[in-house]
Amino acid sequence: MGERLDSLEQFGIEVILNRRRGFRAGLLRGLLTGLSGLFHGVVQGRLALFRNRIKADHYLGAMVISVGNLTVGGTGKTPVVEMLARRLHAEGRRVAVLSRGYKSKSLPLPHRLWNKFTGRTVEFPPRVVSDGSGLKLDSLTAGDEPFMLAKNLPGVAVIVDKDRVKAGRYAVKELGCDTLILDDGLQYLKLRRRLDVVLVDRNSPFGNEHLLPRGTLREPPRNLRRASHIFLTKCSSEPNDEIIARLRLHNRTASILECRHRPVHLQNVYDPDDRQELSFVRGKKIATISGIAVPESFENILDQLGAKIVVRRRFTDHHRYTEDEIDEAILRADDKLAHFAVTTEKDAVRFPAFEKTLLPVYFMRIEIEVLRGGAALDECVGRICQPQGTAPPMKFA
Repeated sequence: MGERLDSLEQFGIEVILNRRRGFRAGLLRGLLTGLSGLFHGVVQGRLALFRNRIKADHYLGAMVISVGNLTVGGTGKTPVVEMLARRLHAEGRRVAVLSRGYKSKSLPLPHRLWNKFTGRTVEFPPRVVSDGSGLKLDSLTAGDEPFMLAKNLPGVAVIVDKDRVKAGRYAVKELGCDTLILDDGLQYLKLRRRLDVVLVDRNSPFGNEHLLPRGTLREPPRNLRRASHIFLTKCSSEPNDEIIARLRLHNRTASILECRHRPVHLQNVYDPDDRQELSFVRGKKIATISGIAVPESFENILDQLGAKIVVRRRFTDHHRYTEDEIDEAILRADDKLAHFAVTTEKDAVRFPAFEKTLLPVYFMRIEIEVLRGGAALDECVGRICQPQGTAPPMKFA
């Protein structure tokens, strides 16, 4: 059943990205285009409700920074959240990251259906992945990204709940936090924020230019005007003047930071003592295993480091791996005489536990590096850490 759902999801993605042809794909694209028009109306209508104060946002008495994007996945948001949380914590702020915990474990379906049928409303406290002193949950319960953030951010709380107003209240009242980072928060309008950090992928700024479900845009590009800071991610040495000019059509005042996701080292998934420099992959035959939105970006980094990829095993975003899937991928790699396999850090937290694998499996540690606009980042952190009075009203498109 799981494989069939993954197959259907992959078919849908290929239709959206115009990689599929034929009658079925064309029919589905036509249907999705019509639904995109309806989605556009819902998105803009919802914004109007908050803009006109028909629906109210919540102020929790803490600094709130939203980090999000206009598109679905693939902009490299998690390293940016990690970098901001680390810097703010170093400046003395008591930081909590609020996440909705995509594909984290929830109540079993029969329980949810029974509660809905009986009209019961059961109020559960938010899931505390970390209170700043250490991990409290596993990746299955927490979700892969919150688990990874909690693991990499000692001293920073990570809290998971779909109701991030509730999660924020818990962070402020129970954990004494004064700074909340709203992970994937651009579209979460219920929580008032002071800064909106929006990530834009240099290689695909607005996806395929269509709104969901026909495309990958969650909002029209003009809604970029809500951003106070724009991180242009996955940059290289090439100039970005044309892309920046396009961003300026939608937002004339936001600070624009050009950055890249920099590989740092390789870490063995199953052996904490086995860490390798990036030069370790040069000239080696390797297999890649990934379940992320844009696997090409991960594979391109390895190509640039001089690795020879002989097996590319791709799964859908946030895929939770089975032992058989990892065994099969490693066997294929061994057949191709690969020296080892490489995955992403986000994938590694979803790998099943093994005492030993036929070939070593490493994840590539990635950090964000600001290439241009570093002064704007310093200014951003300074604004956050500077004592503030009442929170200003939000801006809406």
